[in-house]
Amino acid sequence: MSTNLEVGIVGLPNVGKSTLFNAITKAGAEAANYPFCTIEPNVGIVEVPDPRIQVLTDMYNPKKTIPAVMRFVDIAGLVAGASKGEGLGNKFLSHIRETDAIAEVVRCFEDSNITHVDGSIDPIRDIETINTELCLADLETVQKRADRIAKVAQCGDKDAKAEYDVLKKVLACLENGEPARKAGLTKDDLPQVKDLNLLTLKPIIYIANVAEDEAGNPDANPNVKRVEEYAAQEGAQVVAVSAKIEAEIAELPADEAAVFLEELGLPESGLDKLIKASYALLGLINFFTAGADEVRAWTIVNGTKAQKAAGKIHTDIERGFIRAEIVSYDDLIACGSEQGAKEKGLVRLEGKDYIMKDGDVTYFRFNV
Repeated sequence: MSTNLEVGIVGLPNVGKSTLFNAITKAGAEAANYPFCTIEPNVGIVEVPDPRIQVLTDMYNPKKTIPAVMRFVDIAGLVAGASKGEGLGNKFLSHIRETDAIAEVVRCFEDSNITHVDGSIDPIRDIETINTELCLADLETVQKRADRIAKVAQCGDKDAKAEYDVLKKVLACLENGEPARKAGLTKDDLPQVKDLNLLTLKPIIYIANVAEDEAGNPDANPNVKRVEEYAAQEGAQVVAVSAKIEAEIAELPADEAAVFLEELGLPESGLDKLIKASYALLGLINFFTAGADEVRAWTIVNGTKAQKAAGKIHTDIERGFIRAEIVSYDDLIACGSEQGAKEKGLVRLEGKDYIMKDGDVTYFRFNV
């Protein structure tokens, strides 16, 4: 797999979460209209849309092409009281801890055929219900750790004292019902709480599920505006989609899906929007390896150095790293071939500290 990125899709029962998951992964998870029908997390692997990989495939004509992928995990619907084990609370919380980011689905439209667990449509109430449960679960985790580390800190242990100071910051935030994201942790603070895998430190995307006739202009929906205003307060992303439209797109061949989107006035599918938002949120980029055997996209965090990027392919390449032979995607395409890029001096040799760029077409030289 080209990436380890995993996004957990969560939401209260009957907000369109499993419908959306089924559509974007075509995984066929059960989506009946009653709470807790999704008990075990369903994992779907989807290709990251990147037109560059097809262009490289046409250029190199490889035996196989492997795009980057994302893993979406459909996690069982939770209810108020999940942190205390209500509904499927404990399972929900353990599954969500394993993901890199959280996508919260909230329903922004009325439908008399689908019962909302709280009897009415209010996306902010839904968000706050979920976030409260996540805060309460983190509060318990941090409190346990703080109680344990306080004793060591009192004995004069400098490392324990530094950790305890960070835990106090996080505790103050969580006790106030605020996510740990708002604790103002610095780069030096974050390693102190990394092992706790806090839910409210994870990057978050709010997916506003709108009616079919609103998909082309979601901003006209006042509930979507409310979600955007709420998200802006914590620097979260919002993606408006119609789960029903995504379900219809999933049933169509690619060319018919493109026509369908055009007819609806949509420039891209909800899945593409969600993946782009996830990439932006997590600061991800793609680099490529290309040759006669394989063209492949690899996902790394923006700012990754060449030697570390080599390890994404294989630990031996990272260990025995000598140089990276790199040409930018744009230069390669402009020259028409790798040979053409070499003749123009556009293929560079870079050392281990070179910061990889999005679209770098790379050959790693190594010796083990």
